[in-house]
Amino acid sequence: MKRKAQAVWNGSGKDGTGKLDSDSGVLSGTQYSWKTRFSDGKGTNPEELIAAAHAGCFSMALAFALNKANHEAKEIKTDATVNFEQQGEGFAITAVHLDLTASIPGIDEASFKKIAEEAKKGCPVSRVLNATITLDAKLA
Repeated sequence: MKRKAQAVWNGSGKDGTGKLDSDSGVLSGTQYSWKTRFSDGKGTNPEELIAAAHAGCFSMALAFALNKANHEAKEIKTDATVNFEQQGEGFAITAVHLDLTASIPGIDEASFKKIAEEAKKGCPVSRVLNATITLDAKLA
C-alpha cells in the first residue's frame, strides 16, 4: 500500500503560504503557513497532522490488539501531543505523549495497560517517529 499527499509552498519561509492535498480528498487545499506552525494562524501544520495520525494509528492498533486478546472496546479516545522544540538552528519533534481513555468491558487494569503498551510500540506511526513516546492509559 502507498498513501500519497502533496504540498505546494509559495513565497518565503516566514511570509509564504502552503496548501496540502491528499489523494483521498480529506485534505483539499488545506492551508498551512509559518503562522499556523508557530503562532495562531488559520489552517494546519505538520506537527498537528502527525498528532492526528499518531492518535488515529494508535487507537486502531489498540483495537486490533484488544481483539487479539478477546476484548472489544466500547470506545477508545486518544489525544496525542507532539512536542516541537528548537534545537540549535532548527526544530525537531522531540516527543509525543498519548493520553488514552478507553471503555473496555471485562478487562482488568493490568491486562489493559500491557495491551496498550504493546499497541504503542507496534503502531506504525510510533515506529516511524524518532522521538520519545509516552502513554497514560486509563479505563473509563
